[in-house]
Amino acid sequence: MLCDDVRRTIYFFLDGSLAETKQRDFKTHLDLCPDCEKRTKVQFRIRRFVLSRLHPQPAPERLKTRLARSLRAFRDEWHRELT
Repeated sequence: MLCDDVRRTIYFFLDGSLAETKQRDFKTHLDLCPDCEKRTKVQFRIRRFVLSRLHPQPAPERLKTRLARSLRAFRDEWHRELT
């Protein structure tokens, strides 16, 4: 993995959404490249800071009900068009 690859995939790495081999390649590159290791640590700290400040709130039940009803209506309309 090259430094450009690290820059393109850093957010996927921090999310833990890289494939196992890419994750391993990413970590190996960090062990060999102090600049990328530093960049990754900074991005991790920023991510942790932002996530600590967010207060996720669940959607109100009324909204969930309306969305579910709309999605069902859309699905039913789509099925009618296909048949």
